[in-house]
Amino acid sequence: MLADFLRALAQLDDARFRRVVLAGLGLSLALLAAIYAVFVGGIQMFFPDTLTLPWFGPVSGFDTLLSWGSALLVLGLSIFMMMPVAAMFTGFFLEDVVRAVEARHYPGLPAIPRPRFTDALIDSAGFFGVLVGINLLALLLYPFAGPLAPLLFWGVNGLLLGREYFTLVAMRRLGRSGAASLRRRHWVQIWIAGSLMAAPLSVPLVNLIVPVLGVATFTHLFQRLNRGG
Repeated sequence: MLADFLRALAQLDDARFRRVVLAGLGLSLALLAAIYAVFVGGIQMFFPDTLTLPWFGPVSGFDTLLSWGSALLVLGLSIFMMMPVAAMFTGFFLEDVVRAVEARHYPGLPAIPRPRFTDALIDSAGFFGVLVGINLLALLLYPFAGPLAPLLFWGVNGLLLGREYFTLVAMRRLGRSGAASLRRRHWVQIWIAGSLMAAPLSVPLVNLIVPVLGVATFTHLFQRLNRGG
């Protein structure tokens, strides 16, 4: 599994990899900027610039203070949300990453048609929803985990990333049922490989390349497991 990850890491200089990373980064930042604009617009719409407080009288600049507060809130959310957002957008370009890996390492594989955009959109949105939903539930458990919270984070996201990335890659050649069957037989290896992806998720900016590395790593893992390696 470590060899799969290192082979994926060694291909980061591939122009197709860089294109997907930059596209995911641009779309992710655009979405976060849109969220911030909605926050600021809502504040300016519903909160006046001046409030009259008991004993203090009129206080101005209240909406500006809230706008700065919303900027800090969005910045904090970006650390948590950037990975699922980047993962969703990278799902649109999954085929490009897999084809780049196959072209370099598995040139003898038969060509397969590209999936329809609507199928990629549905899979990416489903992956995004699962990541966000499970992580929101896990947030309730982190305070009780104490110093083990990072391990819980890596374990939960490792399970999710392993399951989703392996399925997305494997079902290109085996179909959804075939991918699920192979995943069930090798779920421990897939979970461990997913945890390798989850470890850098808490590092800002680094987590933006995790989706690309994840797709590439699980392409290698799928090829090895499918051959019985």
